Amino acid sequence: MSDKTKILLVEDDNNLGYILKEYLAMHDFEVTWAKDGELGLRAFQDGEFDLCVLDIMMPKMDGFTLAEEIKAVAPNLPLVFLTAKSLKVDKLKGFKVGADDYIVKPVDEEELIARINAIIKRSSFTAQKDMQSEFEIGSYSFDFTNQTLSRNGTRQGITTKEAEILRQLCLHKGKLLDRKLTLKQLWGETDYFNRRSMDVFISKLRKYLSADPNIKITNVHGKGFILEDH
Repeated sequence: MSDKTKILLVEDDNNLGYILKEYLAMHDFEVTWAKDGELGLRAFQDGEFDLCVLDIMMPKMDGFTLAEEIKAVAPNLPLVFLTAKSLKVDKLKGFKVGADDYIVKPVDEEELIARINAIIKRSSFTAQKDMQSEFEIGSYSFDFTNQTLSRNGTRQGITTKEAEILRQLCLHKGKLLDRKLTLKQLWGETDYFNRRSMDVFISKLRKYLSADPNIKITNVHGKGFILEDH
């Protein structure tokens, strides 16, 4: 089985698509090239990729729409946009749908390689961070693997869902934990029942951590939650 970085390239320009595919292959990437947005979505659904390079202006499905479809399934998959436009509004829209980088045509192949390598390096660091299983929260120690909260020699077991939510809060400590994204990741759905379930689990976590007044889980209305540890 290949250990090469797998890239999905979606570009409707035959000349540019061919050049980029060959250039990326020369630099030891495994490339799947799709020639429009719909074919790109199909290729994504059929394969496994480490990074996507998407043209924006394409027939059948533009790059922004394709990015939204990809991010709905794989929110952490890195994306690079290729575009003939250099307008600030397009760049902002690209980053809003989850782009990691944005390259304006004509593409400098060496720059593309450098940016892809930088993104892969960042993603690798994030993946290592995401594997973290032990956390300090104020005077508490949280062991995600064993689903326990400990304080002053007292240990309490918590449920799998409580542990999963608390881990996400710890990984985003001091920052907003997006409610919809967390629901998608942990429940797969964002319906009313799951939203209410999440609220119940958050209430339980507040109760578990209540012995330390420096710990606070703040509800940001309509957005998500912030774990604060003063």
